[in-house]
Amino acid sequence: MAPWWGSEARGGSGTPVVVKMESPDWAISEVEAAAAVPGSPAAGGKAGRGKNARQITWVLLLKAHRAAGKLTGAASAALSVAAAARRRVAAGRTDSDAGAAPPGESPLLRTRFYGFLRAFLLLSMLLLAVDVAAHIQGWHLGAVPDLLAVEGFFAAAYASWVRARLEYLAPALQFLANACVVLFMIQSADRLILCLGCLWIKLKGIKPVPKVGGGKGSDDVEAAAAELPMVLVQIPMCNEKEVYQQSIGAVCNLDWPRSNFLVQVLDDSDDAATSALIKEEVEKWQQEGVRILYRHRVIRDGYKAGNLKSAMNCSYVKDYEFVVIFDADFQPQADFLKRTVPHFKGNEDVGLVQARWSFVNKDENLLTRLQNINLCFHFEVEQQVNGAFLNFFGFNGTAGVWRIKALEDSGGWMERTTVEDMDIAVRAHLNGWKFLYLNDVECQCELPESYEAYRKQQHRWHSGPMQLFRLCFVDIIRSKIGVWKKFNLIFLFFLLRKLILPFYSFTLFCIILPMTMFVPEAELPAWVVCYIPATMSLLNILPAPKSFPFIVPYLLFENTMSVTKFNAMISGLFQLGSAYEWVVTKKSGRSSEGDLVALVDKQPKQQRVGSAPNLDSVAKEESRPKKDPKKKKHNRLYRKELALSFLLLTAAARSLLSVQGIHFYFLLFQGVSFLVVGLDLIGEQVE
Repeated sequence: MAPWWGSEARGGSGTPVVVKMESPDWAISEVEAAAAVPGSPAAGGKAGRGKNARQITWVLLLKAHRAAGKLTGAASAALSVAAAARRRVAAGRTDSDAGAAPPGESPLLRTRFYGFLRAFLLLSMLLLAVDVAAHIQGWHLGAVPDLLAVEGFFAAAYASWVRARLEYLAPALQFLANACVVLFMIQSADRLILCLGCLWIKLKGIKPVPKVGGGKGSDDVEAAAAELPMVLVQIPMCNEKEVYQQSIGAVCNLDWPRSNFLVQVLDDSDDAATSALIKEEVEKWQQEGVRILYRHRVIRDGYKAGNLKSAMNCSYVKDYEFVVIFDADFQPQADFLKRTVPHFKGNEDVGLVQARWSFVNKDENLLTRLQNINLCFHFEVEQQVNGAFLNFFGFNGTAGVWRIKALEDSGGWMERTTVEDMDIAVRAHLNGWKFLYLNDVECQCELPESYEAYRKQQHRWHSGPMQLFRLCFVDIIRSKIGVWKKFNLIFLFFLLRKLILPFYSFTLFCIILPMTMFVPEAELPAWVVCYIPATMSLLNILPAPKSFPFIVPYLLFENTMSVTKFNAMISGLFQLGSAYEWVVTKKSGRSSEGDLVALVDKQPKQQRVGSAPNLDSVAKEESRPKKDPKKKKHNRLYRKELALSFLLLTAAARSLLSVQGIHFYFLLFQGVSFLVVGLDLIGEQVE
């Protein structure tokens, strides 16, 4: 603390203050005099009419120091970003390198798509140069007849270009823009109706309630074991070295009679060291009396679907009534079965009970925050509304309880798409089974923390539904479900939300909008560019109100991801590339840090040994040869995103010539967003 500057220090003049030096900011506090003395400022003398000049100097200096500190921090951050961007460019690793692109993405399609974007970029830069030259001459204000009167080849060529714009390009572009706007409005109306449905559920307190006891409030589980159904719990995993321990530990501690549930650890790992660790963990829990089995497939036919199908073919499965699926990074609460299984009793037509996801790393970085906004809307609004009013929604692949009879009646797991969860849900719905969604039952998991992992995940999530739509369209038409349910499946579930949404997002905001800058005779109104997207983003962010400060980055990032989703949708729809190859999303093991400690604290002492690390196995693992350092993961440059970035920035520069207003700001910020993503400066940064 700095020394006091009081009236004694300055001959009885000025106001006492204390200067606190608390890094990184300083603060000044005025201290009132204990008692006013004659002639002092507190007594109202002439010296008290204003602050001492030296005090004001100190205040100004300290405020300047704070401002300089903030500017220095901003400059340091900018330099760090610039250095990271320089390293990306110097390394030269792009998404065209082996192993960088999603396996479901066709190399030929990827090359053609990038070639189209690059040609479009070069054309836009040429047109910008032409328009700038015309602007200097003042021709952009004149009509075509006036231009024809001007002598010179350039004037004649520019007049021909303007005539071609008016007669051919503008009408076609305006028609395409209007068509996309109509699709945009239909999708926005669907989003608004979903939000109103969610509001109605909140106001009326609508939620599934078990018809009989045995729910969360049932404490005497062992006494009622004879009445509780047999439950099979499956944990499919593949090379999940970071998260296998916590998921097995959480499942083995489920509050359910041990005689009434069996755990299957379905390991598809091709890494021998990881398989050995998982098997050892299973053996520990077996010694603790948990009924748990380890299954390993040498040949990964069908990926996750094949793994689940193989497990369901075991002879002992016939003794179980329900099956629960948890992916390797999921940690169910101990009362998960007690809060989900009772919903089946008395509801013989219910085939699935789905719980919602929560995320242990949602605040890890900007990428996870933006993912959290999307998935909160998906679970809070889409799944809840569809479950409450339609008894149907897409199974999320994990944190769900299936009636085994419903799985068998629907044909079981099939390896025909990369979205086996959606596939079984659609087939079960066509067979008349109903689904229940429990919004108040949460299961913790992880979000991808790097853009590369997130991009691969989104490619699979948007390619698979188009594969499935091709396969099941005829089955939907021929099914015995009602007309409204067929309409919901074909138009709302598949076309509107899986095909139209990525199509118009990419076409309208990444292609048509920049083109209208170079063909100004075709227009997109400001409400299409700004007001409606902002309103839809606001609706999306309502289920996650703490994320409101990220509404602008969310809007920009969703448009940026449209290029990946559009590419995936086309690949799945036309079966381009290795569309059936399945990629495991990389886990970081964040949930194994604090959450596992909390889980262990809740366990009885005799169970803690089961998940304790084995030092011998750790030593063996350390002694094994390390992997080739050349295979180390690196950040990459994403060419399509970079091409679109420069295209949008070029269109933003062109918009200044036509005084486009809001269009300029949208193109500018959207171009910067594409640049940040293209340089892989969002999400986990790997040095």
